Amino acid sequence: MDIQIENLSKWYGPQKAVDDISFSVKTGEILGFLGPNGAGKTTTMKMITNYIAIGEGDVRIGGKSVKNDPAFIKSHIGYLPENNPLYLDMPVIDYLKFCALLQGVTKAQVDERIREMVRVCGLDAEKHKKIGELSKGYRQRVGLAQAMIHDPEILILDEPTTGLDPNQIVEIRKLIRDLGQAKTVILSTHILPEVEATCDRILIINKGKIVADGTATTLRKQAQGLEVVKVKIEDTTANEALEALKKLPSVEQVAYFNSHQDQFEVQGKPEASPARDIFRLCVEKGWVLTELIPIETKLEDIFRDLTVS
Repeated sequence: MDIQIENLSKWYGPQKAVDDISFSVKTGEILGFLGPNGAGKTTTMKMITNYIAIGEGDVRIGGKSVKNDPAFIKSHIGYLPENNPLYLDMPVIDYLKFCALLQGVTKAQVDERIREMVRVCGLDAEKHKKIGELSKGYRQRVGLAQAMIHDPEILILDEPTTGLDPNQIVEIRKLIRDLGQAKTVILSTHILPEVEATCDRILIINKGKIVADGTATTLRKQAQGLEVVKVKIEDTTANEALEALKKLPSVEQVAYFNSHQDQFEVQGKPEASPARDIFRLCVEKGWVLTELIPIETKLEDIFRDLTVS
């Protein structure tokens, strides 16, 4: 089920938390929704789920407006809020049963859905405990289970791996990837490696506006613009290699890499790739080329450049 965001805005008093944003998410796509604190991520997700009222614009899910058919929309969305509110005095099984009935799961299917969520979310060892007795990681798993108990077509997950240990994070990432094959998923997180490991596409919001939208590879290319390679050359002096590299027609500039005299950072000219020219140079000179490694722009650097004013 597709999601279409159309000119969405939201004010909190004089502050515009979300500023006229538009984007879409297709069925089977996992969208990583990134931004610094206060950028408008959580507000946007709450409007998509109809948890809070839309200020301006509209959200269409499966072609239907959140404004006009909220009950239909809610029945097709699973939502894990950032603070994961839970009833701490309830046992896990009772809580999941309560959530299933609340979400309209038929009584005949409730037990089956509970068993499935206990299995999928790794809750078997803790299922008879009260939620208040669980660790933060297991509480997060219960939150994920309640979001999926009614088998929704859309999952909105706000910081889903908060409080999980490294092994649990890997398991939840795999679960989200598996779910994303058949469902529409919007995933908000501050853990950038998690986005690359889990998401098909990345959307970055800052000060209420979308500042980037694309795959990690696309964002890198847009941010980098010029090809940069790390080069290590042997059987010559550092100065001779430096001067020869500077003269190559495809090279814009050359510098020592992290002050190492036998390693160079070579930046190509626009729409030029220096790698072939560097290889040919070393063949002609009889030098040994031991490293020729593309330097990728880190997602962290792209995020910082787009969100730090």
